[in-house]
Amino acid sequence: MDLPRVHKLSSFVADQIAAGEVVERPASIVKELVENSLDAGATKIDIRAEAGGVALLWVQDNGHGIAAEDLELAMQRHATSKISSADDLLGVRSLGFRGEALASVCSVARVTLTSAVAGETGSVREVHGGELLREGPQAHHPGTTVEVRDLFFNTPARRKFLKSERAESAAIAQVVRRLSLAHMDVAFTLRQASADAARARQFVLPAHEPQQRLAKVLSAEFAANHISIDESWDDLRLTGWVALPQHNRRLADQQYFYVNGRAIRDKVVGHAVRQAYQDVMFHGRQAVFVLYLELPDKGVDVNVHPTKSEVRFRDARRVHDFIFAALHRALKAVRPGVEPAQAGAAAEAPAAVPAAAAAEPAPAMEMDLPISAGGATPTPAGGFAQLVAEHSPGPYAADTAARPPGPAADAGSMPPLGYAIAQLHGIYILAQNAAGLVIVDMHAAHERINYEKLKAQVAAQGVPRQRLLVPLSVDVSTADADLVEDAQAQLREIGLWVDRTGPQTVCVREAPALFSGSNLHRMLQDFLAELSEFGSSDEIGRRQLDVLSSMACHGSVRANRQLSLAEMNALLRDMEHTENAGLCNHGRPTYFMRSLDELDRLFLRGQ
Repeated sequence: MDLPRVHKLSSFVADQIAAGEVVERPASIVKELVENSLDAGATKIDIRAEAGGVALLWVQDNGHGIAAEDLELAMQRHATSKISSADDLLGVRSLGFRGEALASVCSVARVTLTSAVAGETGSVREVHGGELLREGPQAHHPGTTVEVRDLFFNTPARRKFLKSERAESAAIAQVVRRLSLAHMDVAFTLRQASADAARARQFVLPAHEPQQRLAKVLSAEFAANHISIDESWDDLRLTGWVALPQHNRRLADQQYFYVNGRAIRDKVVGHAVRQAYQDVMFHGRQAVFVLYLELPDKGVDVNVHPTKSEVRFRDARRVHDFIFAALHRALKAVRPGVEPAQAGAAAEAPAAVPAAAAAEPAPAMEMDLPISAGGATPTPAGGFAQLVAEHSPGPYAADTAARPPGPAADAGSMPPLGYAIAQLHGIYILAQNAAGLVIVDMHAAHERINYEKLKAQVAAQGVPRQRLLVPLSVDVSTADADLVEDAQAQLREIGLWVDRTGPQTVCVREAPALFSGSNLHRMLQDFLAELSEFGSSDEIGRRQLDVLSSMACHGSVRANRQLSLAEMNALLRDMEHTENAGLCNHGRPTYFMRSLDELDRLFLRGQ
C-alpha cells in the first residue's frame, strides 16, 4: 500500500482553513473589525450592514489609523502591531493580536481597506479573494474604513450554512451590544439595511452614557432595577451591575461578563453566578448582569480560543470564590427601603477572604423559632402574636396596635415598610409608609424569615450527621474514586464520611441528618461531578437548603389566618432585618410598594 506523502498546502487552501476558524459568519467579521478599531484607540465607530452582512459590511473608526507603508502587510496572515514575541502572550491587553482577521476576510470576500494617520493624506488597498486589484493614495480622515462586500463569493458552499438574513442581522447587533458594554467611552452606531425596508434598523449608543446604554442594550427595567457592584480582594476587582433576582429570564441571553475588557463566556464564572443566585431565584431561571473582572494580565491566558471568547484563569478556584462572595454580599444586602442601585454599596459585610462569605451566618432575628423533631417550625397555640410577646418584647408587641397609622405618624421616624393598616382576604398585609402603600404577601414574607432563621441555626451549630445503619456502596469511575481520596477534608466538612474501598468503589458511612431518605447515591455522583469540573461543589448545600426551605414553608402562616395589627407589624419589622426579604425561598416577591404619585395617577388626581 502506498503511504500518503506529506506535502505543503497551497496558500489559497491554507487561507481558506484559517478563514474557517475566524470567519464563521458576518457577525464574526464585525467582531474582528470593531475590536481592531477599539485597539486603535477609536472613540467613535460606525457599522453598516446590508442583507445580514453578506452583501456589505462597513466599519469606520477615528482611531490612529494605519501608515501607508504598513497597509499591504496589515492584510497578510500573521502580521500584527500588537505583539512581537512569545513573552507578550503572557500579558496581552489588546482585543486582537493574532494577525489573522484581515487576511482571513480578504480570502473569502471583496475587501477595500482605506486608512490614514494624523498628518497624512491616506491610502487604499483593494483585494478580492486574496488577489490585489488596486492600491495607492486616497484621501481619508485619520482613522480606518474597512468595506467587505460579497462575503463567500468564491466559496458559495459556505453561504449555504449561513442562517436567515434576520438571524444574521440579529447576531451582528448582539456583537455590537456586547462590545459596547465594555467600552462606555466609545460611541457606536449600527445601521442595517435590507431589501425589505421594514427591516431596516438603526442602533445609536452615545459615549459616556452608561445608564442609557444599559437601558438600550438590556432594558429600561434593568437600568432601574439593578444592584451596583464594586468589590475588591487582593489583586482582584469586580465591578458592574446585576439585576434584582425577580428580574430574570428563561435564557442566558442577557449575561455579559468581561475579563480585563474582553467579553468572554466561562463555565467557572457561570457556576459562581448561579451559586450566588440559587437561594433567591426560581430554579431554571437565568440572572441578568453586566460584570467586569480585573486581574493581573499574567493571571489569565487569553490565547486559548480562536475567537478569544474563552480564557483560562491561573487560579480558577480563587476567581470563582471571589465572584460568588461579591455577588452573595450584594444580594443579601437588599433590604426593604434600600434603593436597588445602592444596595451593593449598603453591604455591611467586610471584603474579607471570599471563601468565607458562604458561611456567614444570618443576623439574629427578633423571633426565636425552635426546630421541632418533625423538622417543621411549629406555631404555638397563641399564634404569631404570642411568639412576639414571649421572645421579642420590643415596642411593636406592646404599642403598635395603638399607634395611629395615619398622617400623625412621624414620616422621618417611620420604618421602611411603615405600619400595618389592614389585612386583605387573609393573604395580604396592607401597610402605610412614608412614600405610600406597601402590600405584603404574609406567607411568602414569613417563609423567608423562617428560612433565614433555620439557615443561621444550621450555620451556628454545624451540619448534624448520622451514621448509616447499612453503609452505602457506590460504583464510580477511577477518577471519581481518586477524587474521593483527595477530597476527604471537603467531604467531612459537609457531613459526608466516604471511604474508598476499591479501584472503582466508594462507601458512604455517614451523611447529613437532614438527608435521611434522600438518594445519597445520586447526590454523591452529582457532588463529585461538580467537584471535578469546578474544583468545588455546592450540591450538598443545595440539597440542605431545599430541606430547610420546605421546613420554613410548612412552619409559616397560611392564607386566611387572621392577624392583629401587632402581629402584622412584628412581621414587617422582621422583614426589615432579614436577608433577601424581598423574595421568598422560591423567588416570588414578598412585597410591592406604590408611591402616592402612582396612586394619584391611577385616580387621575391633579390632572
